[in-house]
Amino acid sequence: MMMSGVILAGGNHPRMNGRNRAFLEVDGEIMLHRQIREMQTCCSEITIVTNDPQPLLRIVDRDIRIITDYFIGHGLLSGMHAGLALARHRHVWLLGCHMPFPSADAAKLLLTQLQEGLDAVIPWVKGKAYPLHGVYDRSSAEPIEKLLKGGYSSKSALLNQIKWQRGSEWFFQENGIQSGFVQSIQTEEDYERIVRSTMKSC
Repeated sequence: MMMSGVILAGGNHPRMNGRNRAFLEVDGEIMLHRQIREMQTCCSEITIVTNDPQPLLRIVDRDIRIITDYFIGHGLLSGMHAGLALARHRHVWLLGCHMPFPSADAAKLLLTQLQEGLDAVIPWVKGKAYPLHGVYDRSSAEPIEKLLKGGYSSKSALLNQIKWQRGSEWFFQENGIQSGFVQSIQTEEDYERIVRSTMKSC
């Protein structure tokens, strides 16, 4: 079953000295290209949500759709809402541009758990939810829109509003998938650490 893929590539990040993490290089390849390549193995359409489309137009193929938020300035929830609302397929793999090791195998496994009545299945690793590597029903755009209209835009508000199930760490391990795909780059230090780790593994 094919999914829609949505990459949230918001813009310049304050904890990265204003750099857009989508353009960072890991293992000789910019993160956005890594994510698109991985998504193309299980998604028949890919949408990038950003508040600054111009730089992306120069580096992605024309068959990749680039959109902006409906609700400007509300962070990850506004990006999620835009991507889900315009998805062609019912099932959507949502991915943050700050995640350098996306896993299509993990997304496909999450999809097998997305039962009727659920809005999402979200990785749960070391006691923490990772909504930006989750698989969602596109109808979850509706409860997210309610949050945004109510002035809520946090990850905790999202997890309290939607009906979701945990994709537990043991569930991935049982299926031969290591949980490293949830790693993310939040700071310059994170980026340097991940670059060093990829150099060691070469």
